[in-house]
Amino acid sequence: MGSSAHVIVVGGDPSLAARARRRLVALEEMWSRFLPTSEVSHLNARAGEAVRVSAETRLLVARAIEGHTFTGGRFDATVLPAVIAAGYDRTFESISPGVVASAAAVMLGSERIEVDDLAGIVRLPFGVAFDPGGIGKGLAADLVVAELTELGADGACVNVGGDLRVHGNPPDGDVWRVDVDDPRGGASPGAVGLTDGAVATSSRARRRWTTPDGVEHHHIIEPITGTSAATPVLAATVVASEGWRAEVLAKVAFLDGTSTSTSSGLEWLDRLGVGALVVHEGGVARNERWKRYALSAPREPQAA
Repeated sequence: MGSSAHVIVVGGDPSLAARARRRLVALEEMWSRFLPTSEVSHLNARAGEAVRVSAETRLLVARAIEGHTFTGGRFDATVLPAVIAAGYDRTFESISPGVVASAAAVMLGSERIEVDDLAGIVRLPFGVAFDPGGIGKGLAADLVVAELTELGADGACVNVGGDLRVHGNPPDGDVWRVDVDDPRGGASPGAVGLTDGAVATSSRARRRWTTPDGVEHHHIIEPITGTSAATPVLAATVVASEGWRAEVLAKVAFLDGTSTSTSSGLEWLDRLGVGALVVHEGGVARNERWKRYALSAPREPQAA
């Protein structure tokens, strides 16, 4: 999924952390669009056909469809042609700073994807390509934390490229503390405390590149235009019940959370019952729900 992962297991069998690592590697092998042998790559190569895939991949696609539906299309996992046209056609580390980007003729199709659990198949519409992107990271964290809990862990934290899911007892204290990075390089704009839940961030601070004509592009695509979202937002962080849902809603917060005051996007997230913090060029905005999770005490200095 083009990211590093961090796993913390509290209690349970000492082998659980290694088991979690193997599970993440297996999910990567199923879902990465950068691996030609992955199930996602097979789906994209055979768009228009019914393709037999694992239960995990069917769940991934179903969650992406659900995210598209409840966000009214603001989240769409079928913007892959636009992502590639913007230059993100390989792992980010391999992108040339001078890559030439072009607008894509985007053919979206989330609402037309077929998932049949009885037959074990997924069918993408002809001409449509699926990119698990961030939702894959969030769902992977959800699956691994659930499995660690079922196997006897007292607590677990799985962080896949900044999409984080926690459950149960932390190594110390009463809650899992999650500090939000400032994309501007300053002090953290906030921290949250959770016993069971997820945090995800969408940001243009890292995965961005500039074309020879000086135009900056990034990997977060505006579904309406099919190009890198033109927004003053630098990063958006969401706290939700599950990692895949937090990731979907972080994308929406990034696209719509452009005001220093509470914007319509942040109000909508309040109504959904999720916390949101948006960092943009003019400052930081938080919705009311964020206060439920926010920790005000500063982090104690760590011993060297």
